[in-house]
Amino acid sequence: MERAFNKVEDIISHLKEYINNRIAQLKISAAEYSSRIIATFLSNLIGAFFFLCFIVFASIALALLLAKFTGEEYWGFLIVAALYLVLGAFFWKLRGKLIRRPIRNALLRQLFKEEEVNNDEKM
Repeated sequence: MERAFNKVEDIISHLKEYINNRIAQLKISAAEYSSRIIATFLSNLIGAFFFLCFIVFASIALALLLAKFTGEEYWGFLIVAALYLVLGAFFWKLRGKLIRRPIRNALLRQLFKEEEVNNDEKM
C-alpha cells in the first residue's frame, strides 16, 4: 500500500512540475510575442515619423516652388493643400482596401508565423 502511495505522490509531483513548466513556457512565449509586437510597432512609428518629416519639408519646398511660378506665395501653398485634399479624399474612399485589409493581413501573418515557429520547435 505504501508503495502505491509513493507512486501517487511521484505522479502528483511530476504533474505539478509539468504544470509549473507549462506556465513558465507560456509566460516566456507571451513576453517574446509582446516584445516582438512592441518592437515592430516602435520601428514602424520611427520610420513613419521620419517619412512624415520628409513629406512636410517636401511639401514646403513644393509650395515655395509653385509660389515662384505663380508669383504669389499663397497660391503655392493652396495648390499643395488642394493636392492633399484630393489625396485625402482618395485614401478615405479606399481606406478599407488600402489600410484596413493590409493591416489585418499583416497581423494575421504575424500570428500564424508565431504558430509556425512554435510548431517547428516542437518537432
